[in-house]
Parts: sequence; C-alpha cells; structure tokens
Amino acid sequence: NMMSCREVTELASQSLDRDLTLRERVALGIHEAMCSGCRSFEKQLKMLREICRAYASGEDERTDR
Repeated sequence: NMMSCREVTELASQSLDRDLTLRERVALGIHEAMCSGCRSFEKQLKMLREICRAYASGEDERTDR
C-alpha cells in the first residue's frame, strides 16, 4: 500500500527531527521513486534546513553589511 503525498511530506518533515525506521525509509523511497513532486519537496526541505543552520552559525556569505 503506497503512501499518499500528504503522508510522505509529513514523514519527510519528521525525518529532520528523528531517525526514520527501516519501514518508513523504504516506504518514503518507494513513493519518491515514482513522485517527482515529493522528491522535490524533500530536496527543498533539506536545502532550507542547511541554509538555516549556516545562517544560525554565522556562515552568512553576505559581506556588504
């Protein structure tokens, strides 16, 4: 039984805060193999997290302050 996009986006969001179980990782991978929208969502979510971490740690690349 394939997960819905709503379930996948929730799981992708949770994966930022906790380790997913093997079953969750497999279900996420199967869905994302067939759904470009959810692949894009997870990629953007990870990128946003990296940007926020860099900003919080003072790695802001802007030098025109």
